[in-house]
Amino acid sequence: MASSIPKAASPVKHRVNNQHGVAANKSINLEEIEILPYEIYRFSSFSTNYVPENILVDCPSDQSSRWSAHTNNPPQYLTLKLRRPSIVRKIKFGKFEKSHVCNIKKFRIYGGLNEEFMPLLLEGGLKNDNVPETFNLRCIAEDGYSKLPVLYLKIVPLLSWGPTFNYSIWYIELLGQDDPMYTNNCMKEYNKLREMEIVRLCLKHFRQQGYDVAFKALQEETQVHLEHPHVSELHERLVVNGDFDKAEEFMSNCIDEGLVDAYLSRQDYKHIWRLQQAQGQTQPGNRGGHQLVVDAEKRLIYLYGGWDGFQDLSDLWVFEITTNCWTQLCAHSEQMNGPTPRSCHKMIFDPVSKNIFMLGRYLDNSIRTKEYIKSDFYLYDTRAGTWLQICDDTSQVSGPQLVYDHQMCIDAEKRMIYVFGGKVLTPRSVSACTSSETEYSGLFSYHIATNTWTQLLVDCHHPSASLPDVMSVKSRITHCMVFHNKKRKLYIYGGQRVKTDIHEFICYDVDTQVLEILNKNDNNNNHGVSASMCNDGTNEPSPTYTLRATIDCERDEIYVFSSLCKSKDRRDIQHVEASNSFWVYSLDSRKWSRIYTCHYNPAEMANLRANVPLEPCPRYAHQFVYDEVEKLHYLFGGNPGRSASPQLRLDDFWILSLEKPKRSEILNHCRFLIRKLKYEEMARSDTYQAMQYLRKHVGEIN
Repeated sequence: MASSIPKAASPVKHRVNNQHGVAANKSINLEEIEILPYEIYRFSSFSTNYVPENILVDCPSDQSSRWSAHTNNPPQYLTLKLRRPSIVRKIKFGKFEKSHVCNIKKFRIYGGLNEEFMPLLLEGGLKNDNVPETFNLRCIAEDGYSKLPVLYLKIVPLLSWGPTFNYSIWYIELLGQDDPMYTNNCMKEYNKLREMEIVRLCLKHFRQQGYDVAFKALQEETQVHLEHPHVSELHERLVVNGDFDKAEEFMSNCIDEGLVDAYLSRQDYKHIWRLQQAQGQTQPGNRGGHQLVVDAEKRLIYLYGGWDGFQDLSDLWVFEITTNCWTQLCAHSEQMNGPTPRSCHKMIFDPVSKNIFMLGRYLDNSIRTKEYIKSDFYLYDTRAGTWLQICDDTSQVSGPQLVYDHQMCIDAEKRMIYVFGGKVLTPRSVSACTSSETEYSGLFSYHIATNTWTQLLVDCHHPSASLPDVMSVKSRITHCMVFHNKKRKLYIYGGQRVKTDIHEFICYDVDTQVLEILNKNDNNNNHGVSASMCNDGTNEPSPTYTLRATIDCERDEIYVFSSLCKSKDRRDIQHVEASNSFWVYSLDSRKWSRIYTCHYNPAEMANLRANVPLEPCPRYAHQFVYDEVEKLHYLFGGNPGRSASPQLRLDDFWILSLEKPKRSEILNHCRFLIRKLKYEEMARSDTYQAMQYLRKHVGEIN
């Protein structure tokens, strides 16, 4: 099945006249991408009237302007052929003007110079909405730097949003470069790479078959090396000479020199949860909506307030990590000039002054009156053990109004605190029957040294957001925010606005005030091939109301702990996906990695009290903090969301450690493999000596 309908005319190359009236070529940027013409080359099937050629025209208002497969049985595909070999960098999917069950939820895209060999360029999925989506395609060859030319592009749908419906594609646009001045050099580099790979395959075959003369002659003639010199040396000792002891010594030296460190850094973390049983009888009670902060230098964790299921609390506690003991600093902080009982507030710890700053709280609708709705701002001096009210109402000094479910971070070096998001509490209306529109708070900064507030970004629905000199952002609640003190950037992920999940991952440079969206192309990494996906088809955490984030500025990693995932706006454990998951985002590679997911069911939840749990049960309104010195996470309390016990809150205290394989583990594994080979070789000639060697030398390796 083939068709040769071109999508668009060739791009026009402009010529301009110079000041002498002589025609001259306009400067052309060969790296600039343009729309690439293509034709429908091959397809698996189509339904009546929904022919493949429909994807050549973008008609979002025409429901019939699409290709639709005749069936959803695999394999279904469309193969596109470009006008000439091109470097295809992006692919754009157009959509119908409304969400549609035939939109493809998951797909793969392959590409190459011929149909027989087409490597994977992208694995991803479309959102079920009417917004066109553009994805980056892998355009780099296996060597990591040569461009990958493409003549054929194969789109393979895997799943539609309506699982029993046929796949539909409405419109496809390819973007990249096909100018021969640019692509000819790319083709030469790619062909050279393929020739080198062919030579390596021949070298590998010659060495495996023992054709040493042919191996050396081909290597000398082509100057192509089969592998890294260290690997060749290991082959010489282990395979050619059969000197197992020398091979083991060689591997030990390589590992000591750090040659496997890059490999170790790419490995996923292994997680270990440990339930912390504190010493002594005195410790914080059950609660949710509280706050934790860490003094990593003095090995202390502070806890304040929360909701115990019946009332807000105002107690302040400190946990000494070295002695494993809780100490109550204040039973009722308001009696020591401190804050009143509260929950859904936020705290940050200043490592320079050793002070704790606190802002915000939740108020029940019944007490939302003008005299109560004040955004009080407090400081606790951990050295003196005293409270200080910095401000009675920050909204009166250019700061935020009273908010809850906001986020706070500190830039200790520049003495700056950042506050973003949260729902603004306003006095309840006694005359109006309908409530006013929900207000969300923008991004504020507080300079500690001068005691001054500044609004950096307003909410996108704020009246001033339309002004040309005002920067705005979509504010939210239940989001994550962390600050990188070396990159000097705020990272904001997820959240909710009204009842809509926000999937944006935002980066805000506090010095240049540049706002960047890191996940513009969902389900798409730098090379176009997605990582392992979640059950919902995404390769990043779901933006639920249970996300908790921390950051390690030395490792350039952001950690996200996700617990109860809301379903249909109900928090009852019977109506949610009861699971914990832990994610790591690498700021270097801009990739998410899911470290683990653990699912729970209601029957298991009911038996948690009878058994010793291996990890925390799913929850929300908990607190999750990070000790950068010891590289440990701490989790305390929360709401397990049990409909039978709506007042139940937790008081369990957990420690999470993340570990990657160590040099010693790799060395032990290498020793085991080498000694296993030696044992197998010995067993062919002397079984008794082989058994002795197995017992003494192989068995000693843990």
